[in-house]
Amino acid sequence: MTGVLAATGGFLLAVLWMDLMFDIAARRGKAVLEGPVLQSITGYYRRATTTSQPMGAVIAGVMLLLLAALAAEAVRGDSPGWLIGVSALLAGGPIALALLRTVPNAVRLGRRTGSPAEQTRLARAVLRDHVLSAIGMALFVALWVLRSLT
Repeated sequence: MTGVLAATGGFLLAVLWMDLMFDIAARRGKAVLEGPVLQSITGYYRRATTTSQPMGAVIAGVMLLLLAALAAEAVRGDSPGWLIGVSALLAGGPIALALLRTVPNAVRLGRRTGSPAEQTRLARAVLRDHVLSAIGMALFVALWVLRSLT
């Protein structure tokens, strides 16, 4: 199971990395993003959340696979309880955040509804969520890669 956990976490971390390449533009510039910067971010999220299906389903499937593999690892009892608990927080937190806030905000951002100020607020909220999620997933992957070496 350690390989599955490291691989699924690595896949989700790679997805976050791709998102962050667009998100990072939201931290630069004026209080309200304008023109090409905002168009680049909103265009990316339109593709990522709407027109790139079935990729969204693949990402959701990998999230479910990660959680199922973590549950199986907990049931098998081969890993220490602290590792399962910490892993549940490091991976479960970003997954819950994605489902409850990040993805809905990204969909709204991709639709380009609202004023430029509202779109800027959404872009910066998505950036914050992705930074937190990337940190959690990177630590999750590191734990399971290290676990696979022991």
